[in-house]
Amino acid sequence: QVQLVESGGDSVQTGGSLNLSCAASPFAYSAYPLAWFRQAPGRGREGVASIDHDGPTNYADSVKGRFTISKDDAKFTLYLQMNNLQPEDTAMYYCAARRKLWTGYLPPLAQSEYHYWGQGTRVTVSS
Repeated sequence: QVQLVESGGDSVQTGGSLNLSCAASPFAYSAYPLAWFRQAPGRGREGVASIDHDGPTNYADSVKGRFTISKDDAKFTLYLQMNNLQPEDTAMYYCAARRKLWTGYLPPLAQSEYHYWGQGTRVTVSS
């Protein structure tokens, strides 16, 4: 059974930090890569960060230097450390897993490349 459960969303002020977690069922966790997406009100879903089974990561330009994606294989858990949060980071954040291995250079950030999704956790950044 595929299950992805996000947590850690909250309301913070500009410049604050949050660490999102995604608890995955073993089947979902084995379906590398894993990724975080977000969807702001009235906008489409965008890829934020992704990580492949052997460690390579990929980030959207808007979050480079502020967000860090990581994983704990022993706990089947994906993380997103978010620092220096800005109002434009306000969104619902989703964890995603791909059904099959990725053979590209860096793990993808395109929504179409992922097959399993969590229900999301909300992040609100106020100025």
